[in-house]
Amino acid sequence: MTEKSLRPHRDDVLLAVVSALAGLVLWSLGVYSSADRHFLPAWAALVPLAVLSALELLRRTAPAVALPVGTAGLIADQFTVGSLATVVVFTDLMYAAVVYGRPATARRLPVTTGLITVAVTIASLAWMRTPQALLIGVVTGIVSFAPALTGATLRNHREAAVAARLRAEQTALLAEMDRSQAVAAERARMARELHDMVANHLSAIAIHSTAALSIDTAQTSRQALGVIRENSVQGLAEMRRLIGLLRDAETGQDPVAVPTLDGLDALLGQARTNGSASGLDFVLHDDRPPGQPAAAPVELAAYRIVQESLTNALKHAVPGTVTVRVARGLGPGGRLTVAVDSPYGERPGPRAPGSGAGLIGMRERAELLGGEFAAGAAGRVWRVRAVLPAQERAVAR
Repeated sequence: MTEKSLRPHRDDVLLAVVSALAGLVLWSLGVYSSADRHFLPAWAALVPLAVLSALELLRRTAPAVALPVGTAGLIADQFTVGSLATVVVFTDLMYAAVVYGRPATARRLPVTTGLITVAVTIASLAWMRTPQALLIGVVTGIVSFAPALTGATLRNHREAAVAARLRAEQTALLAEMDRSQAVAAERARMARELHDMVANHLSAIAIHSTAALSIDTAQTSRQALGVIRENSVQGLAEMRRLIGLLRDAETGQDPVAVPTLDGLDALLGQARTNGSASGLDFVLHDDRPPGQPAAAPVELAAYRIVQESLTNALKHAVPGTVTVRVARGLGPGGRLTVAVDSPYGERPGPRAPGSGAGLIGMRERAELLGGEFAAGAAGRVWRVRAVLPAQERAVAR
């Protein structure tokens, strides 16, 4: 132990002083625990008292030393006229040994003192064979077993309180981790929605504004400005819808209706308008059985995947036909398949820049629902394919 750890607590110093003074007052008044013992002179009772009072200084810092020495002092006190203060101090040393001692010691002392109390009681009855012999066992229990049991009870309560505090801290930490993950997931969802809703319109604006700057004719500029205005208005409407979704989530109101696969015709119509200047045409093959819509989150994910695929086609596809196919298997377990094929190759003319976030967002949408996603070149075709469960089945991330 370090020198600092052996420094007595101020309360222990006060206990030591009070114990010594109380024992000295009782001795001066002639109050002894057993005045009929005359093995030693009366002043000899002050020696065990002084030793046990000094041991009070070690009750917290060195209980493993204080208790054995205190036990020896209590035994020595039995050969003198005795002091009640010495007995009381020993009970406090027993209590402190359980409260501040090692866990193994704290577990053993109540059992050991209980066995000693029973043994002393039986031995006293066998030797004295009188009812008064029971008093010896009672006194032994009060001096040893009772303080040990009290200390064990207090220690158990303290350990239970510490364990409860640790559990509360762990629960709070887990709750904070869950909150952080929920915030991150919500931010990712908002980023996907914002990208998918706005990128299509901004890509068309970028392409047509570049074309207007590159081909300086009145007809081209007028046509480009018309497309730019239309996409600006639609992009603004989409932004307002997203803001409405966020506000509805905060106020608990019914959310604004989200896009579904039934809106693919309008989506492709808009794509035809935006892609006409680039020589692109768009065709839809909807092979879904009528009257069997998929779950709303699945429909939204499929719609956004088609929307982002069309946006990428406007940015990068060469002149040709973009084909969108939507199909669903029969039965409640049938899977929804979305495929978009775009002509792939070196594209002349203006291009809108891309960041790669669209492919990441499409993959995340599919995986969050437990589906599959693939995108890549197959010859002269850029193919996007997503297979989603018709019923929502979110997976842990």
